[in-house]
Amino acid sequence: MSLESPVLDIDPLIDDPRTRIVVCCGSGGVGKTTTAAALGVRAAERGRKAVVLTIDPARRLAQSMGLSELDNTPRKVAGIDESAGGELHAMMLDMKRTFDEVVLQHTDQERARAILDNPFYQSLSAGFAGTQEYMAMEKLGQLRALDEWDLIIVDTPPSRSALDFLDAPKRLGSFLDGRFIRLLMAPAKVGGRAGVKFLNVGMSMMTGTLSKVMGAHLLRDVQTFVAAMDSMFGGFRSRADATYKLLQANGTAFLVVAAPERDALREASYFVERLAAEDMPLAGLVLNRVHGSGAAQLTAERALAAAEALDDLSEPDDPGAPNDLDDPDDPETADAADTVDAGPAAGNPSTPRLTGEFDESAENLQSVGIVDQPGGKAGLRTADGGEGTPSTDSADTSSPESPTGSPAAPVPAQDPEAGRSTNPDPLDVDRLAAGMLRLHAERMQLVARERRTRERFVSVHPDVPMVDVAALPGDVHDLEGLRAIGERLAQGQPTAA
Repeated sequence: MSLESPVLDIDPLIDDPRTRIVVCCGSGGVGKTTTAAALGVRAAERGRKAVVLTIDPARRLAQSMGLSELDNTPRKVAGIDESAGGELHAMMLDMKRTFDEVVLQHTDQERARAILDNPFYQSLSAGFAGTQEYMAMEKLGQLRALDEWDLIIVDTPPSRSALDFLDAPKRLGSFLDGRFIRLLMAPAKVGGRAGVKFLNVGMSMMTGTLSKVMGAHLLRDVQTFVAAMDSMFGGFRSRADATYKLLQANGTAFLVVAAPERDALREASYFVERLAAEDMPLAGLVLNRVHGSGAAQLTAERALAAAEALDDLSEPDDPGAPNDLDDPDDPETADAADTVDAGPAAGNPSTPRLTGEFDESAENLQSVGIVDQPGGKAGLRTADGGEGTPSTDSADTSSPESPTGSPAAPVPAQDPEAGRSTNPDPLDVDRLAAGMLRLHAERMQLVARERRTRERFVSVHPDVPMVDVAALPGDVHDLEGLRAIGERLAQGQPTAA
């Protein structure tokens, strides 16, 4: 018995003014960025003032929106139909620049310069584990506080695991907790070598790793960084908590994006369970790149059987099988053979020779027209031996007489292409049809495999609304492509699993 999931209605979700934040999450390579951009285009053209925050470093999204580049500042997207009153902005998260903005916003100029120039801060802001995810949430909080857009669509970072998106704010907040500050400040308070020894006992593993990256002045850089950031650490933690609560609010909707593949749907299943455990609002699942067929009634088995039948028909006959033309008992065949073999030498001068014997006297005579040489000489292609130009060196320009004494009528020149048949070879048609049937069988096998994978997800999460988005034949590279994805998101129906 097939399983069906509830239908995810995209248009009511993005049209609802109470929906202020849409978070597209999922494992890497499933189309989160394209889905987020398509939602932004559709929402803007339906009257929402939307901004898309992406973490995708590729230029593909910027080019599809007609922008030369995306940076940390929202840019208006041209080409959007604003007749309904909406508009679209887009931006790409710059992790370090966002961190710098936080520092400049929450401290004075002198202390901000000391922080920004500190080597430990530069390493932390550029590559510390969880910083990108935390800064995405920091930027989300900034956009929400500005209140310039009534819909914010977030494309989550391309993490190894989709669960990093939820863990990162708390992880970085804990790293920058007040207790950690007191630990780093302990050597300064204790003083002397005893303090340094105490610090190395408690943090030998971390300092050993960071020392390889930052050099011998690590502890001094860390202490300088902590002293400058002392007044800001509490703010990091409070903002992380505030953003986490913002994600749990009723105005936020999570869309889990997946592909009909085992690993992607397994990750989606984990994420659905995690969102439920964290009391975060799940709107549904977008199943991207779903394959289908316009001839679903033709199963893979029947297509393969038909292809094999066509292969049998197109196989050449057995060379050992008798040929009707070779039957010596058939009088018509025998007469035809006698006629072919007789030729002029047998008293039938008007009958051309059809055997392999070549008559040198008929070589390239004007009345006979083109005569192929046994060796395939390329230069002798016309009656006069030229390439379509009459020869003045010919010794005999008169036409030979026919056996009745009258001059033979010249044979008109023929189009070289005229001898080619315009009808396709039936064997080639059979081979082509067999190949197409095999391609269809492969597609139907893929459809069945995707349906089974989807069925397993639905059996575990039967209450999760879903929408299937049919696969496109190519990549999305412009606004029309994003509109097409938006249409499929709005009109797609979940396939019975």
